[in-house]
Amino acid sequence: MTRTPNAPGPDDATADTPEDGKPTRVARLTVQGWIQVVLAANVLLVIVFAVSGGVLQARADDRTDLLTDRIQPARATAYQLETSLVDQETGVRGYVLSRDAGFLDPYASGARDEKTFEARLATQLADHSGIAADLKTAGRLSDAWRRDYAEPLIEAARTPGGAKAPSLEASKAKFDEIRGQLATLEKDIQQVRDRTRASADDSRRSRNLLFGGMLAAFLASGLALTLLLHRIVGRPLRVLEAASVDVSGGAFERRIRLDGPRDLERVAQAVEEMRRRIVEELSASQAREVLLERQAEELDAQTLELKRSNAELEQFAYVASHDLQEPLRKVASFCQLLEKRYGDQLDDRAKQYIDFAVDGAKRMQILINDLLTFSRVGRVGEELVPVALDDVLDRALGNLSVVLEETGAHVVREGPLPTVTGDATTLTMLWQNLIGNAVKFRHADRPPEIAVRCEAEPKDGQWRLTVQDNGIGIEPEFREKVFVIFQRLHGRDEYEGTGIGLAVCRKIVEHHGGAIVLDGTAGAGTRVTFTLPMARPEPDLGSEEAARPPEGAHT
Repeated sequence: MTRTPNAPGPDDATADTPEDGKPTRVARLTVQGWIQVVLAANVLLVIVFAVSGGVLQARADDRTDLLTDRIQPARATAYQLETSLVDQETGVRGYVLSRDAGFLDPYASGARDEKTFEARLATQLADHSGIAADLKTAGRLSDAWRRDYAEPLIEAARTPGGAKAPSLEASKAKFDEIRGQLATLEKDIQQVRDRTRASADDSRRSRNLLFGGMLAAFLASGLALTLLLHRIVGRPLRVLEAASVDVSGGAFERRIRLDGPRDLERVAQAVEEMRRRIVEELSASQAREVLLERQAEELDAQTLELKRSNAELEQFAYVASHDLQEPLRKVASFCQLLEKRYGDQLDDRAKQYIDFAVDGAKRMQILINDLLTFSRVGRVGEELVPVALDDVLDRALGNLSVVLEETGAHVVREGPLPTVTGDATTLTMLWQNLIGNAVKFRHADRPPEIAVRCEAEPKDGQWRLTVQDNGIGIEPEFREKVFVIFQRLHGRDEYEGTGIGLAVCRKIVEHHGGAIVLDGTAGAGTRVTFTLPMARPEPDLGSEEAARPPEGAHT
């Protein structure tokens, strides 16, 4: 039974009204489209964070390289520069006080190293104008000190009494200025180092913050994707599932509606179409059940009527075989008695009339018997059992032995015949009619020659049997007419019979599940071919080779 709700309830398969009571409308995108949008946003975030992180990392690496490769070495170079100047001042002082030329070696080497360190320091800190200015100032001061103090003091110590030289105290005061300038230079280098280190630290902190933000953004994106999938996929699918469960439970009239991504709406539409088709098929099935019930009732009534009709036919057959033939026998008998008793008083015309009456009564008896035979084919007889066609053919030939002997007919059986499932009585009647027709419609100028052969057709599961004679044959246009009951091609004065024999043959063959055809040419004989289903299980002659009869076998 189906349940038909009067109106859509709150559980109808729709996502138009969520729990908060406000109608929603999800953008017309598919689930895949929404996922692609989220993935595109994540890719964009990755690109932005990657570029920003790369810039910050490059900046931190640049500051670190600056500290490692230039500033730190510059500090060492500044210390070496100061050392070279101190060596010069110490050498000058020692030489002036001791007149020992060995003190001039540190002076000379210090002057050379000073120029080397100045050039190196200028290269290392070329980007810093303040340090470059301090370095130039220190260079001018050192040049002025050597020119105005160191060289004159050395020359005065070499040549006593020569030109008046400055005092060591004045030289030391001037050199202190150089020291002060070097201290300023070192201070500026230290400040640059501190700023660079602070910048590198800031870049690393920014990078770490950026990476932390990127991780948080990914987590937020994953959460957003989860919530989005829950909203646009999970909830509509649960609604669709609930509606499908209701429909499968018997609520076939409940409509399935869904508001969500396009692909889920298409799924819901397909399910709704399936529900509609099921409802239509169910209605049609119920209508067919009603029709079948009515037809079953009609068939039962027809079956009862058929049983009654069959009973009446059986009664009619009994009456036809007994009650109808008894008056005919009386007519024939009394006509014969009339001729016997009053024959000498009757003229030839009266005797001819009596002969006509007797012949008509006898032919009526034959006709009734033939009709009974035709009506009983397929209706009476034993249950279908395996029947050897050789046996039933022998029985038919035995029934026809007198006429075969009188006409000199020669029946050739081209090999053994198979076993089929059928009724022995009607199959005997089949052979007897076919052989009898071949003898009856024989040619006047030659004795009857009748050949019986059998071929197997395994693909069709049939035996093909043929009865070939050398009789008068038949015109092609009459090949079907001869199988119609009471159809005769010759007058009674030429050939006796009621025209029912081949009709009986066709009914017997079709009752056994086969078919029969007739082929022949006027004056050249007739060939009757009929098929019978192979018996299940197959007999020993089941194979085509075994079914082919050897040549030369005769009966």
